[in-house]
Amino acid sequence: MSSADQKPDLKVILSVEAVEPHLSGIGRYSLELARRMDTVEGVSDVRFYRNGRWIAEPEKLLQSPLIGAKWQRWLRRRIPLIRDMEHRKTQRLGRSHLFHGPNFFLPEIGEGGVITVHDLSVFRYPEMHPEERLRYFDREFSKSVGRAGHVITDSETMRREVIETLSLKPDDVTAVPLGVDSAFHPRSGGLLHKALEHYDLTPDEYALCVSTVEPRKRLAELLIAWEMLPSSIRSRWPLIVTGGAGWLSEKVHRLMDKGQREGWVRYLGYIPEPDLPIFYAGARLFVYPSVYEGFGLPPIEAMASGTPTIVADASCLPEVTAGGAMLTQPENPATFAHDLERALTDEQWRMAARTRGLAVAAGYSWQRCAVSTVAVYRKLR
Repeated sequence: MSSADQKPDLKVILSVEAVEPHLSGIGRYSLELARRMDTVEGVSDVRFYRNGRWIAEPEKLLQSPLIGAKWQRWLRRRIPLIRDMEHRKTQRLGRSHLFHGPNFFLPEIGEGGVITVHDLSVFRYPEMHPEERLRYFDREFSKSVGRAGHVITDSETMRREVIETLSLKPDDVTAVPLGVDSAFHPRSGGLLHKALEHYDLTPDEYALCVSTVEPRKRLAELLIAWEMLPSSIRSRWPLIVTGGAGWLSEKVHRLMDKGQREGWVRYLGYIPEPDLPIFYAGARLFVYPSVYEGFGLPPIEAMASGTPTIVADASCLPEVTAGGAMLTQPENPATFAHDLERALTDEQWRMAARTRGLAVAAGYSWQRCAVSTVAVYRKLR
């Protein structure tokens, strides 16, 4: 390639407001891009932006802030000066760098940049979101789409939905699959026994669901189906649910309280990030009954861990799991319960599911996600 054909190095601003101690799927996506963006060929400078502030080290956002009263008083005195300095820096970098908002939104300085639209659940299922979130999307989302020079989605299913719903040109929307961390892999029984003792769990003696407790995740349907299983199966393989408490979840928590009293379910809340790979690898079965996703990271992480997986036959999950997981109908309790029983007890299916799941998960890489994302930037610069 001649020097005339070579494109200039990219300068990028990546928003990291979703990176926080309790990572969501979008937080994980933002963090993995932040970790890898400056390793991609052709990227010469990466800056990190969070709600009007510049962040030097996104990794530190994973730590809970511990600021003493003395430092808080000092910061309050310095805030006007800090804001003025950061505003000037923002204006300068906004002209020289391409801005990527990986969490739906693009600020004014990001005009002509990239946004990632993970799903359209606020429009498809508004009754399943808090009012505050709906108001914010109603106020800001269309502005962000209007500012964006290109839109990224996590799957081809969501790409088609975004094009149709937002009336975008197909050439302006690109699907870039997410990745799976190398921490998620099969593990030996001895290592798992020791690691799971802290949670009073035994490898291969529980089923797992990792999910925020919210309506579209269909955890109520999962609990109803689990209660329908024969008592011998429920008692041998209790259901472990981990994830944030979420919203509009009173019914789910009532069902979990009942199941906990009867001994066939345990809700552990948020599990520390370093422990999640152990939970996946030690589970007899991973269940993900969500009926609407932009990608669905937990099933891929479970499959990469060698754990047989069952997901809802809905949204992008058939596309993303690509034959590596059993598909079920969460809103049909009898069918769901039948599929759960088979996934727990059918050894022939379980062996095949492990093999297929590992092969599918091997096709997802965070480095590949970062490289493909930079290729999208190149369409604009």
